[in-house]
Amino acid sequence: MRIALFGYGKMGKMIDQISQKRGHNIVARIDVGSTEIDYNNMDVAIDFSVPESAVNNIKGCIKAGVPVISGTTGWLTQYEEVVDLCKKQQGAFLYASNFSLGVNIFFELNKVLAGMMANLKTYEVSIDETHHIHKIDAPSGTAITLAEGIISKTDFTKWALEHSGKNILPIHSHREGEIPGTHEVSYSGIEDQISIKHIAHGREGFALGAVVAAEWIQGKKGVFSMKDVLNLG
Repeated sequence: MRIALFGYGKMGKMIDQISQKRGHNIVARIDVGSTEIDYNNMDVAIDFSVPESAVNNIKGCIKAGVPVISGTTGWLTQYEEVVDLCKKQQGAFLYASNFSLGVNIFFELNKVLAGMMANLKTYEVSIDETHHIHKIDAPSGTAITLAEGIISKTDFTKWALEHSGKNILPIHSHREGEIPGTHEVSYSGIEDQISIKHIAHGREGFALGAVVAAEWIQGKKGVFSMKDVLNLG
């Protein structure tokens, strides 16, 4: 499989290594400032760029008929615009805030727990996420996905960074050292506290998931998520 990498930071380099170990060929390494892109030479694109570039990268691939996997966060205000373009062009697009198998199982556990806790109004709910100091956006895309899962099962209507209020779900973001990613959802009551937590030990799991998604999307048309890749229902 011929893979083009949009964004060649730490994640891009790791995806490069894993792709080659799995027998794939990296045909392009496109970073900030790249202008000449040969879409005809790629079977799939994987985008781990920056929020300012992601939308143009994804749109360019869709218009050229190249399936595209995106793990870039911070651009989701334009997500529906990209989805509409993909449907219009009959392309293939998969976005995930996190490609880790464990995190995607964590997303499903989060929604189940939220449904169980929905009527227990004495518990206060919060999300905490901690990442390395190089991460640009806050809160993380993973934290936002967790928040959306809780909102879908409860009376919360929106999330807010470092702020709570009536029907507002608070997310607390921390940037420390070289932490790959830690996410915790807590329900705190007077008598006890219930928490679920995911701790990433490195970036390898994220990179592998992106490559697996790129392999999976071959020959498909539509808008997908990691739930489709992992058959989580």
